[in-house]
Amino acid sequence: MTGTRGGAGVIEIVTVSALTAFLAAAGNGAAGEVGKQVLLSTGALVRRTLGRETPLPVTAEGWEALARQMHPRLGEDGRRSAEWALLLRSLPDAAVGLRTAAGLPPATRDFTDRESVLKRLRREATRAADGRPRVALLHGPPGIGTSAVALHWGAAQIARYPDGQFYVDLSDAAGDHGPEPAAVLLRLLRQMGVEPERIPPTETGREQLYRRLTAGRRTLVVIDHASSVAQVRNLIPATPEVFLLVVASGPPFALEAERIDVPPLSERDALKMLRKVAGPERVARAKPRMPVLLDTCAGNAFALKAAAMRLLTDEPPFPDPPDEPARHHPVHAMTQDVCRRLGPETARLCRLTALGGWPAVDARLASDAAAVAEEEAARMLAAAADAQLLEPAGDGRYRFRPEVCRHLADAAGLEHGIPECFAAVSRVLDGLLDRALHAAHAALPQSWRTEPAPAQGTPYGDEAEGMAALLAEAGNLVRAVSVADEYQHIDTALRVARALWPLQLKAGHWDEVLPALRIAARCADEHQPRSRMAGALHFQLGHCLGEMGRWEDAEHAVRAAVACERAAGHLRGEASSVEFLGLLCLNRWRYEAAYERFVEAEGVYRRITPGQEGAQDLPRALALIGRHQGRALRGLGRLAESRLRLEAARDFFAERGEAYNQARALTDLAETLHDAGENSEALTKIAEAERLLRPEKATPHLGYLARLRLRCEAAERAE
Repeated sequence: MTGTRGGAGVIEIVTVSALTAFLAAAGNGAAGEVGKQVLLSTGALVRRTLGRETPLPVTAEGWEALARQMHPRLGEDGRRSAEWALLLRSLPDAAVGLRTAAGLPPATRDFTDRESVLKRLRREATRAADGRPRVALLHGPPGIGTSAVALHWGAAQIARYPDGQFYVDLSDAAGDHGPEPAAVLLRLLRQMGVEPERIPPTETGREQLYRRLTAGRRTLVVIDHASSVAQVRNLIPATPEVFLLVVASGPPFALEAERIDVPPLSERDALKMLRKVAGPERVARAKPRMPVLLDTCAGNAFALKAAAMRLLTDEPPFPDPPDEPARHHPVHAMTQDVCRRLGPETARLCRLTALGGWPAVDARLASDAAAVAEEEAARMLAAAADAQLLEPAGDGRYRFRPEVCRHLADAAGLEHGIPECFAAVSRVLDGLLDRALHAAHAALPQSWRTEPAPAQGTPYGDEAEGMAALLAEAGNLVRAVSVADEYQHIDTALRVARALWPLQLKAGHWDEVLPALRIAARCADEHQPRSRMAGALHFQLGHCLGEMGRWEDAEHAVRAAVACERAAGHLRGEASSVEFLGLLCLNRWRYEAAYERFVEAEGVYRRITPGQEGAQDLPRALALIGRHQGRALRGLGRLAESRLRLEAARDFFAERGEAYNQARALTDLAETLHDAGENSEALTKIAEAERLLRPEKATPHLGYLARLRLRCEAAERAE
């Protein structure tokens, strides 16, 4: 973007490349209300520039083609070019910076040997770039110490990477195959200090932001417990200063990287590790049993550490030979031995708790699994953690190592029988459902999309407490939907999924809840087709997909929601779903279709009669639909009609004392007035919105209003 001086002042010349970059950033980065506002303003200006409706592009080629279509028009119209130049400066994520304070978790104190592995890591990190990205894939069997190698090496590299070390552990993902690539990017951007409202919803937008943040920076990125090349392919650095270290607990996958196998510890180094943990005296006293111990541990770091912890109690590991199947798998052998030492009740609790594959375990969940008192469960979990069967995860929570969890779950059926295992999982599911319903109701007490809180159980104090409980339990709740489906607790699967609504609406946890919503919507279609429950879950799925920019999938899901709600005779659900179809059209710059859907939704809302469900909320619903109609009319260029709808919405929310919604309507109104050339009046509306938002501490929205003010002031000076 450059400037040339003409007779009336400076005329901004917007280049094709600048226009393409802005359009792509606006489309891929439309996170939160502010991002959507930028996207809507961009679409309206695209329509005014080309004189016709142009659907939102979805590919890089589409953005460039659109920029090339518009560029000649801007060369012919200096005023329109100036409009675009001002809008190009309004993208909110331009100031996102990299937070260098993040770091790796602490390395283990008993790290031993691995000199050959560390040497290969150093060689990859320091070799001449030669146009090749610096990437290493550490791999080895479960428990061998791949994560320990990565953390030990990284701890010695702080000076080499002054712009930050960033660590993402994928082992706590709720799904069976780990998080999707977009979710991995999300976790990494959070580690890099990007505020939630600045993280783009699309995978493409997140990758672009990651590359922009790391360009020219000397950073180390560690992705632990990766399970597929797809999860990390987008993270391969484009700059030689970034080193990507991927850790796979298991066989390597087809990643273009320096593949570094982490072998078992030699007998000499295994003994050295045992002495570090247990002390040389205790290792010497256990000398008669040392050949069996070393043979069973087979150089596996996890098994050796667990054995050393037992030596600390002066109890020799493996008082009896491990079972034959476990002898050839050191993690299984040590898990079996630890269970013997912990005693039958604690071992039973661990096995039954492991059955669900829960991302996090606390005393309440374990007490449900084993049907013991919560205090007793807490004591048993602490003992199991001391014996290395569990790892502390903070806030009184623990997690199993993946291979330990699998072995315990496999052993549960053999040790306790299928009926007891089924009952244990059922109790955990019931407990999680109870927690979810109480928390969701507390987080959104007025929402008709959440169930009333159960009569039994302990309610949460307020919205903040309910939301905090949902966030803390999110991984287990997502997992619960899958487990409930597997165990054919269909009602539980559906109700837990509905309770995720506050997480996606208020916390923006779309990536996290998406797998559960897919399962729940399918279950609803199979077991409760064309019902209100099916409609609600398809709506949630569509909302999630829409927020992530997966437009086609979102529209398909929401159309299914409309059909289900209509078949169930649920007018409020049908109207809300049709309204959301309109919002999907609006965000894709399909203004005519959006306006038609909003008018259709208004018609359905008006069929709700006094006494019917939703009648009390009808005035507010109609005010919101009026605001949406005003936004669609602005995109169509019908500015006078847009103004009338938006003024009516503003007046309604002002009368109700809803400051935030009043400010949103004022922002829309200011945009419409700016499009109409009434910039002085638009500035008045901006000032009113700012006054309402300051007490709300709505920083992103206030930032957008400040940029809108600059656009209006510049346009006013040019008149």
